Formats: sequence, C-alpha cells, structure tokens
Amino acid sequence: GLDIAPEKVQLTSPIRFLGLLILERTITPQPMKILDEPTNLHQLQRLCGSINWLRPFLGISTKDLSPLFQLLRGPDALTSPRTMTPEARATLQLVADRMSSRKVCRCDPSLPFRFARVIFQWTPDGSVPTQGDPLYIIEWVFLPHTPSKTLTTPIEQVSNLVTRARLRLRDMAGCDFTCIHLPWKNSEMEPIWQENQTFQLAFDSFPGRVSVNYPKHKIFTETFKLMPRTMRSKTPLDALNVYTDGLGRSKKSVIVRRDPDTREWESDVQIVEGSPQIVELAAVVRAFQKFNNLAFNLITDSAYVAGVVQRAEHSVLKEVENERLFSLLFQLVRLLSHRKQPYFVMHVRSHTDLPGPICEGNRKADRMAMTARLVNSNLPYIFEQAKMSHAFFHQNAPALTRMFRITQAQARAIVTACPQCQACALPTLTAGVNPRGLESNEIWQTDVTHFPSFGRLKYVHVSIDTFSHAIYVSLHTGEK
Repeated sequence: GLDIAPEKVQLTSPIRFLGLLILERTITPQPMKILDEPTNLHQLQRLCGSINWLRPFLGISTKDLSPLFQLLRGPDALTSPRTMTPEARATLQLVADRMSSRKVCRCDPSLPFRFARVIFQWTPDGSVPTQGDPLYIIEWVFLPHTPSKTLTTPIEQVSNLVTRARLRLRDMAGCDFTCIHLPWKNSEMEPIWQENQTFQLAFDSFPGRVSVNYPKHKIFTETFKLMPRTMRSKTPLDALNVYTDGLGRSKKSVIVRRDPDTREWESDVQIVEGSPQIVELAAVVRAFQKFNNLAFNLITDSAYVAGVVQRAEHSVLKEVENERLFSLLFQLVRLLSHRKQPYFVMHVRSHTDLPGPICEGNRKADRMAMTARLVNSNLPYIFEQAKMSHAFFHQNAPALTRMFRITQAQARAIVTACPQCQACALPTLTAGVNPRGLESNEIWQTDVTHFPSFGRLKYVHVSIDTFSHAIYVSLHTGEK
C-alpha cells in the first residue's frame, strides 16, 4: 500500500507546495537563491528557466526579461562562457525586487474571473474587503519571448494573449471569464471586430462581455497603456504618389515619383545585393526614410512588400536568420512606429497595360529596374515590342521569353492579356482530377486487379459510382 509520511502532512498555514508558499489569502514563491553571475550556458539556462517559472507570480514582462534571454544565444556547448551585461544585471535586480514585493491571491469561489493582461477577481462595486484591496490578482499572463510569426501586429498580440488566458483559466477553474478588458477605445473596436480574423477566433464562443474600461485601480493606470495610434490610412491620401520596384537579376532598387511642381519624373536607383524580396524591400525602406516628414501614397507591384508594410507598424519583429532581411525589417518597423505623417499602401498588378497615371508610374519603375541589356535606347520599349509581336504572331510565353529576353512573368502577362488567346483556351481538368457524376449510376470508374490464386477468374474488376461511391466487385477471365 501507499504510506504517507506524517511529516509531509500540512494542516495549517503556511503550506509549502511545489516551490510556493500558500497562505490563507495569498500565494508567494518560496525564498530561493538567484545566481547573479552565471558564467556558462548551463548556469544561465537554469537561471532563465527558474525566472520563467516565476513570471506568472511576479508579473515581469517579456520586454523586461529580454536582455537576460538574449544571452542564451551563441555557442551550444554547455560550458561555453557567458558574460553578464549591465542590462542583464538590471533585469536580475528587477526579479529580486519583485520577489520581495509581489504576490498573487487565492481565488474566491463567490467572485467571477476577469482578464486584463492579468487574471483577476474584483469585489462587487470595488468595495474594499477586510484585506484592504478590492483587486485579487490570480495570475499574470504573457506572450512567449519568440513570436511564431516574423511580424506580429498589436491586434494579433492581444488576440494571442486572450487565447492563452482563456485556455489557462479553463485549466485552473474549468470556466470562462465574465469580462475581458481591452486596450482600445470604443470607436476603434468596431473595425477590429469586422476585419481581423485572429481577433474573432480569440473570442469564439466567449460567453462574457468585452469592455474598454478598466477597473479603478493603480495597477491598471500605472502598468497598462492604450494601443498607440496607427498612421497607416485605409483610404488613399491627397498627397504625393511614390512608386517602388526592384529586380533580382539587375540588383536595382528603384524609387520613382513625379514632382508636383514641375511634373517631371524623378528617380532614385541603388544597387542592392540579395533576393528580389530584399531588393524591393530596400526601396520601400528608402522611401520612408526619404519622405519621413511627408504624407504620401506608396504604390508597389510586389504583393510581398505591400503585405509587409501593412503589418509592420508597431509590430513585434521575430529575429530571422537572414541578417540583411532582418536589418531591413527592423528599420521598417522603427520608421513606421515613430512616423508622424499618414501613409497609404497600394498594390497594383504589373504589366496590365491599363491607361492612366498609376500604370504609367509603375511602368517607369519597372523600366528603371531592368538590366541594361533589356533596355535599348535605339529601339522602342522592349516590352512594347513583345506585345506588338504577340498581337500579330500570338506566340506562347516561352517563345516571347526567348525572343525578347523578357522575364517569364512579363511573357505570361502578355499572353494572359491577349483576348484572342484567351478565347482559344478551353477549360480543362487539371492533372489528378476525376470527373464525377451528377446523379447515381451515371459515371462509373473501374480498376482491374490481378489475383493469380483465383485461376481463370484472376481478373478482379472493382467499379465505383463517382456520385454515390457505391462499389461493385466482379470476377472475369480478362481485363475487358
């Protein structure tokens, strides 16, 4: 049988359990020694693990612990040396201060649970109980130090925090919150509910209410701030149009704009090493640096760049292995997060051959980004030559690429835009797609399997009705 040692039975307060000191109303971590000068990776890993375990009880944010966690990077040998920085020592001092001053409370079964970055209970009408504080902090909730996405927007951060809190409360108490407090104004909530899918999923089947007003307590006024105002406009601005483009083969990163006074086109071209995405992203970063104090419309034919710019403002950036890409993303997030003037991002499809100033500006940027051998000043624009040739001969995309030395994307755009070629393209089933009947017993599909042990009737015909999926098996002396 199982015998419990008498000295392990605790009937009176305080109760020590799993490193915690449980009193009648509060829970605090048991006194523990923190190694203030770890010298290698093994010691630092153990220290960070202990601090990370204490976070829900101490309320230390990921940003405060970042200088200490960053020291974990480097060689993977357990004995590899680590040197404490002044920022990391300040983090350890903060942990020591919080261990001596902060605590969490035991929950009151008669009070509902609420959430505002911290799981808490609030006495009815904020009345002061016998303990002297109407706020019962149950547990702090934080996001992981390393986000899952390269760019995580503020709305996604709040959504992930709400999801983690709801799952944690379900594990602890088997229930959901009665109220969740969010750091926005009422005027900002409606578009968030309508447009952000991550936010909608975070509140899926939520039975409580959502509030933008925090309880009147100093911890909410001192610790929590409203979300910063975004400068990205959702509608076009009556301002300067700036076109950006980049080409991986030529390494040209291009900014094109038309001077509002002289109506002359001006360009800024630089050579940037890297992938096409890096070349295009470098042009966008230079545009925001050049027009930092000016409102403008950013127009690009890169869906990747347009998506990154729309998500970058006030986002949390995950460190990526490509140092050049990380540097550009870091500059972009910093420029947009500290920007004072509005901006609008527009994505246009390249090589659409539509009239108007938007396509004209995009064509200017495309031509500036091309390699020197693709642009000949003695001949018309090479893309126009390819279009005229296709209008007469109707070559396919590979032929246009070989004849005029244009990109495959440009050649496909010419063929796609041709009305005669589109009229001749009959819809066909893609590879791997089987036709289905519209009713039972209309279309059957048959396969033949050989079973030598069946003798003369070794040809097993398996037929299936493509509509009802009914299967019929029969034995035959041949495959037909």
